[in-house]
Amino acid sequence: MAQTVLGNISLGYQLLWNQLRQPVAVRLFVDVDADVPVDARHLLAALNELWPEQAPVLLLEIHSPALLRDVLEHGSASDPWVQVAETCLGDPALSQRVQQAHQRGLQLVWQGEPGQRPDQASDAYFHKRIINLTANEALLGLRSSLQKQHDQESGAPLQSPVEAGQIYEAIASSALAEHCLDQQGAWALAGWSTEDVLHNYRQQLIQPGQAAIARLVEAIDADVSLDAIELILSEEPVLAYGFLRYVNSAGLGLRSEVESIRRGLMVLGYSVLKAWLLTQLPHAASDLNLQPVRTALVTRAHLMEHLLDAGEEDDLRREVYLCGLLSQIDVLLGEPLATSLERLPLPERIHAALLQHSGPYQPYLEIAAALESPDTRATHALCNEHQIDMEEVNRALLRTLATLRTRPARGRLI
Repeated sequence: MAQTVLGNISLGYQLLWNQLRQPVAVRLFVDVDADVPVDARHLLAALNELWPEQAPVLLLEIHSPALLRDVLEHGSASDPWVQVAETCLGDPALSQRVQQAHQRGLQLVWQGEPGQRPDQASDAYFHKRIINLTANEALLGLRSSLQKQHDQESGAPLQSPVEAGQIYEAIASSALAEHCLDQQGAWALAGWSTEDVLHNYRQQLIQPGQAAIARLVEAIDADVSLDAIELILSEEPVLAYGFLRYVNSAGLGLRSEVESIRRGLMVLGYSVLKAWLLTQLPHAASDLNLQPVRTALVTRAHLMEHLLDAGEEDDLRREVYLCGLLSQIDVLLGEPLATSLERLPLPERIHAALLQHSGPYQPYLEIAAALESPDTRATHALCNEHQIDMEEVNRALLRTLATLRTRPARGRLI
């Protein structure tokens, strides 16, 4: 049952970020093959089976009108949240299903065009709203933020259009993102202002995250397993990159090149690793706005790891993960990808995928990148082109997203 339904849909995803810059929800874009009907009850059962309670909230944006109607008819309080666009409410039959779904306890999320808000009557049926600000509303929000920051008492206080407890999308400014989350108490932002955050670092090198370095030092002092150390290090992209450069530096004088984080940890040892980490700590980054950028890279790396199921081949799994982790390291380092990678003695399969767009990892890198978009048809086309099973892709995506955590993993060493 679950196998069939997951093979007949195409998916994409977007992460929703809370005030801690952690993924509080996942928006799952869902579409179906027009020639193959999908049973809503089977789909909901499959998603519930694969989505643990401790994972972020799962929010469905269903692109098929027929499937959306069926999900509204059968969904209940125990099922994922369901997004309903304002344009859909003009259909009396669908609007009635919204009311009935609300009565059964299904959590519904309203979504509208820039400047739109739900009317009072329909608003009662929705648990939350996804709001898209107009240019003028965004400007008013920024002005309100500046007024609060400077504690200006002259003139009437500006009323921000940002409401507490709601979701905002298409927020392209990091200053506006901070206003929404930190000043106004928005529940989440759909997507992240990555380009603007990185633009703020155009004159300086982004350093490894302070929290990751502190966790590693704590883990070393606690004498945890090598697996735990590797996990923490590999989930901080800039630190992992710097570590590989360090273990291959002339100053260490190693006899052979180190192509993996695991091998580097084995040849370096905990005491040398700790000493190196302590040299990184004074310059480490504490900017929370960088965290979604890092998390997005780590999510892609884990997704590639699940897409190319290596089974018991741990070395292959680590290599695929590293390929995904380094696939956008250039945006963090502020230089061409070829320049970043030429400093590392990477396996040829990683070089082929990232620089030559070829080799065995390239199809999985393309699919992982395509899954980060609402254009689910692009993923479907890539699966057909590379003869990769759509069901396996969907399962890999859900397994990856289900391991995300809403709260920071402080002190979690395994």
